[in-house]
Amino acid sequence: MEPASPARLYASVAGALLLVLGIVGFFYDASFSALDDLEPALGVLEVNAWFNLLYVLTGALGLLVAGVASRQYSLVMGLLYTLLAIFGLGTGWLHLVIGLLGLAAVAATPKPARTKAKRRRSKPRAKPAAKRA
Repeated sequence: MEPASPARLYASVAGALLLVLGIVGFFYDASFSALDDLEPALGVLEVNAWFNLLYVLTGALGLLVAGVASRQYSLVMGLLYTLLAIFGLGTGWLHLVIGLLGLAAVAATPKPARTKAKRRRSKPRAKPAAKRA
């Protein structure tokens, strides 16, 4: 398990938020129509079934990998959600916040030190001493 880090916190919190947002979003719109056909939800969000599914999957993934691969999760989600915001898909401000926080979590989390496995070289066995008579 990874030690506590900004990436692990991001994976846990963003994962939980996205999972809840995706589930709640299905109550507002569960139609798999065009990506730009969005319904208002909770007064500040725009959702459709495609984004709800994305939120549920990425949220569940974040909760699953928070203890083992949180830095990688933060990087991938940071890039994905930042790109979604740049291309104007979904709720732009939400995607931008999630994306930039993911990239910030990666930047604030040091890379784990790689340990090189020491190769054991087998030493030749000493030859038994010849018996003297």
